[in-house]
Amino acid sequence: MTRRIFVPALAASLAATAPAQDEPKHKGRLHQCVTTGVFRGSGMSIDAMARAAAQQGAYGFDLIGPKDWPVLKQHGLVPTMMPPPWGGTIPDGLNRKENHARIEKTIREAIDLCAANGVPNVITLSGYRRGMSDEEGADNCVLFLNKVKSQAEDKNINICMELLNSKVDHKDYMCDHTAWGVGVMKRVNSPRVKLLYDIYHMQIMEGDIARTIRDNIQHIEHFHTGGNPGRHEIDGTQELDYHFVAKAIADLGFQGQIAHEYTPVRDPIASLKQAMEICDV
Repeated sequence: MTRRIFVPALAASLAATAPAQDEPKHKGRLHQCVTTGVFRGSGMSIDAMARAAAQQGAYGFDLIGPKDWPVLKQHGLVPTMMPPPWGGTIPDGLNRKENHARIEKTIREAIDLCAANGVPNVITLSGYRRGMSDEEGADNCVLFLNKVKSQAEDKNINICMELLNSKVDHKDYMCDHTAWGVGVMKRVNSPRVKLLYDIYHMQIMEGDIARTIRDNIQHIEHFHTGGNPGRHEIDGTQELDYHFVAKAIADLGFQGQIAHEYTPVRDPIASLKQAMEICDV
């Protein structure tokens, strides 16, 4: 089934399966979400994961593609972010002009698809450096984002460029410091083009998490969580006080979503329950 055929069929399916309430119940001041990562190793289906997330009070489910949106909706969850490769991939992103035509086609399709189905965000990635200077890469990212920002603004969809670490997990990734990402966002200057601030990744690269978030919140639309070291549970086994960080975010009046993206080392449901409680501020 092509995407063009799939869009109206999906919209009809979502309308038929959406819950009666305006939005799913969620805890506290933050819109907490999950990713499939928090269930890694469980063998659970998407339906079982969505049910478990809803039972824990999750607002949405991140990085799930269109074919599973109706399943999320059945459990009262918002599909909160379109996954790669619509906005590029970690190795091959916006920093290389030769990728632009291909990614422009898919990200425009993603924006329309998200707008038709109540999905607020599309993820995008800078790509690897491969010897390119950060200045040239930033210029190319700005060039691309300026091409598509008006569509995102017209459709009220956020394009979120993810900050990732280049020290441990993604050795050559370009958008690896907040200052570089914020520089791109300032030059694009769109209310619909912002950063996905991954707390785990930025703890590795920079630390000083709460201060950095406070200083740059106007350029951040979305958050991911994960414990450091190891990207496991966000509890006392790792070095960050996530309750403090969550409170700092909530105190700023943040209205986006914060999605859990850790890999559990114990029972995933118990870990998720604890993570939701830690960030219930």
